[in-house]
Amino acid sequence: MKNVLILILFNSSVITSFSQVVNTGVTDNFDSIEVGKISIGGMIDTYYGYDFNEPKSFLRPYCVSSARHNEVNINLAMIDLKYKNNHVRAHLVPGFGTYVNDNYAAEKGSLKNLIEANVGVKLSKKKDIWIDAGIISSPYTNESALSKDHLVYTRSFSAENVPYYLSGVKLSVPLNKKWSTYFYILNGWQQIQDNNNPLSIGTQVEYRPNDSILFNWNTYVGNEYSVSAPSYRTRYFTDLYMIYKPKGKFSMTSCAYIGIQDTKDTLGKKESLIWWQVNVIADYQLKKGSISSRLEYFTDPKAAMLAAITTVKGFETFSGSIGYNLKISNNAIFRLENRLFYSDKKVFIDKRETLTNLSNLLIINLTVWF
Repeated sequence: MKNVLILILFNSSVITSFSQVVNTGVTDNFDSIEVGKISIGGMIDTYYGYDFNEPKSFLRPYCVSSARHNEVNINLAMIDLKYKNNHVRAHLVPGFGTYVNDNYAAEKGSLKNLIEANVGVKLSKKKDIWIDAGIISSPYTNESALSKDHLVYTRSFSAENVPYYLSGVKLSVPLNKKWSTYFYILNGWQQIQDNNNPLSIGTQVEYRPNDSILFNWNTYVGNEYSVSAPSYRTRYFTDLYMIYKPKGKFSMTSCAYIGIQDTKDTLGKKESLIWWQVNVIADYQLKKGSISSRLEYFTDPKAAMLAAITTVKGFETFSGSIGYNLKISNNAIFRLENRLFYSDKKVFIDKRETLTNLSNLLIINLTVWF
């Protein structure tokens, strides 16, 4: 099955030309209200999820998005504020919800309620070159925290195990209509306050061969030593994703990545821990609504990023989902999704408190944005 997923990823090449595709890895599209040079937008993402393994803590394992079991809750409620003139810009996005509680748990005080908070200065009079500093959105993988922008409601393991946000400086340099480049100097891997002295670096290259397809390639290199991970040293990461969205009924996206975490223990022994992932997501429009589906494989055999909640060493899983999406209006969507997880290892715990290879999730969502 791994080979099938990889073949699908690198052989999806049907291309037509219509309105320009949006990069859902970093997008923040809203029907914003504009008041002078200020624009105001927002989103409320509500959900009810039922995990058939019935976790006793009411918290579904291995995820930070829509992670509560058997309760109606807010995944993410946010206000998006932007200011821009010819020379400077600012972006402030306060956020609340279970996603914030889980994903920002390591941040201190009021910092955990900042989805984005950055200011920017334009460096060229003739070209659209900007430098932005503060808390910025992450370009890694084809999925962001904003569910409304994606083909399926739940987030892939790919997105759940890379940064959703970054803190540092971003330089944006468009080369031409097809190519754009971005350079990052960062405090670290999804952290607002730095855990160590060395800064990290990241790059992003975006290529649009035409208006219906986008390719995005990212890299990350940084020292991930911390008090909680004293053996960690340099982390290397790269991902490649494509987004295909023509004017017709079919659209899709796919992402593959690999990460390497160097370690060094107290005896000086060195080791490189590798994790990788591949997924394919597709959507087909019906007369009313659409049907969406995802296939993915994630493996972290030495628990560099994700440790099993059971006694099993490391983590791996296949996941498949199918969902129905009904757009109620231009700024509201209702979704129903069933997602099944299977692992060769017993990395799940069922409702009888026994180890199992399976987990099944049924989730309902209503999201409104403006």
